[in-house]
Amino acid sequence: MDLAEITKLAGRSKKPRRDGRGVGSGGGKTCRRGHKGAGSRAGWSLRGLSEGGQMPIFRRLPKRGFNNVNFATRYNIVNVAELDQRFDAGAHVTPAALRDAGLIRDKKLGVKILGAGTIGKKLIVEAAKFSKQAAEKIAAAGGEAKVIVVNRDQPK
Repeated sequence: MDLAEITKLAGRSKKPRRDGRGVGSGGGKTCRRGHKGAGSRAGWSLRGLSEGGQMPIFRRLPKRGFNNVNFATRYNIVNVAELDQRFDAGAHVTPAALRDAGLIRDKKLGVKILGAGTIGKKLIVEAAKFSKQAAEKIAAAGGEAKVIVVNRDQPK
């Protein structure tokens, strides 16, 4: 058999494992769970970073320097092409309008407009940030890009 001959359907569905159906099945008696202990019981799961008795890798490695994960400013990202699709000419686009249109989810984060795609409608767009390309495209279409201040005191 050649790999090129395998269809899309081949290997799509795998028969479910039928544990507890006799010793001869390979999954009988203890149902592949071993003997006794928490691992043999329902509801137990192994912590992903556990390494048995060995000191875990995240405790072996030194932690130094600055990590931006806790301090990074995150934005909802919207492209100008999406604005062109969802809004009529002359519309006033605010973060609330973007949420109503289904373009952003997290209302706590600010909105950043990026320049992917084209825009042919005159729109007044209010957002926390604009990429240089996005601001140019909005202005070229006759619209206006207004920077608004976002309340950063809210928890992320």
